[in-house]
Amino acid sequence: MAPSQQAKSSKSARGLLTGLAVGACLFAALPGARAQAPAKQPPAAPQATPQVAPQAAPQAVPGFWDPRRRPERPDLSRLTVIRFLTETDYPPFNYTGADGNPAGFNVDLARALCEEIKVTCTVQMRRFETLVDALTSNRGDAIIASMAVSPQLRARVDFSDPYYRVPARFASRKDAVMPEIRPEYLEGKKVGVIGGSAHEAYLKAMFTDAELHPYPNDDAMRAALRKGEVDFIFGDAISLAFWINGTDSGDCCAFSGGPFVESRFFGEGIGIAVRKGNDVLRQALNWALFRVWEKGRYTDLWLRYFSVSPF
Repeated sequence: MAPSQQAKSSKSARGLLTGLAVGACLFAALPGARAQAPAKQPPAAPQATPQVAPQAAPQAVPGFWDPRRRPERPDLSRLTVIRFLTETDYPPFNYTGADGNPAGFNVDLARALCEEIKVTCTVQMRRFETLVDALTSNRGDAIIASMAVSPQLRARVDFSDPYYRVPARFASRKDAVMPEIRPEYLEGKKVGVIGGSAHEAYLKAMFTDAELHPYPNDDAMRAALRKGEVDFIFGDAISLAFWINGTDSGDCCAFSGGPFVESRFFGEGIGIAVRKGNDVLRQALNWALFRVWEKGRYTDLWLRYFSVSPF
């Protein structure tokens, strides 16, 4: 199951309601991001000019923390255990591992936070639609399940600072990749998009001269690009990253241009939910998130799970 579903109120909207960083959001590669080593070259022929392999660009790792705004260490003495709730089937963020235990990016991040806070950590998997009720009825302390912050959810729970976002991006066939995309560059171009989505609304508002082709689902939209029926597709960058790097794409396509992160269309980001008024835990999680990022552990996790960066 590729991450093209929702993490909010319905799985189809999960990737659509994520967006712009609040404050300083760093979309360049962070310290600690590993660049791929240059390929080795065969020995040069006598008197030939040696060939130097170019070094690949470092994997782009998003950062949502401003090093100039270091949070103060809160009083952690009242925390002895954090009971995390997560969902059952949203790989690579949440899934059941080979040993039957919870696994994925969110699970590993939760464990890293508990190590930083130095408390016992448990992770319980539930269906996504049951998570908020389980939290509010005290069957858990925090939800880490790719849950997008929204005004509706803020009325029921409080959120940590965002720990990731899903930008929107264009993809094209490999023989037509563009390093930069602006509205004027797509005049008259055929662009596939999911009909009725936030991505379609963004294109209608910002790329008014493109020829939009709405599709009912991701599979139909991606097939159109693979067959050359459209010049570009535009959608959830995390979902597209896994498709580009997977077998379903047939190695046809690649990202064109950089990420689009307009919060008015793509939401506030992904946070950890806690019960309303639980400021002790919320502040502890914010402090631990910053520490995990500062130490490079967030970067390590991101690179482990995302071989093609959505950024």
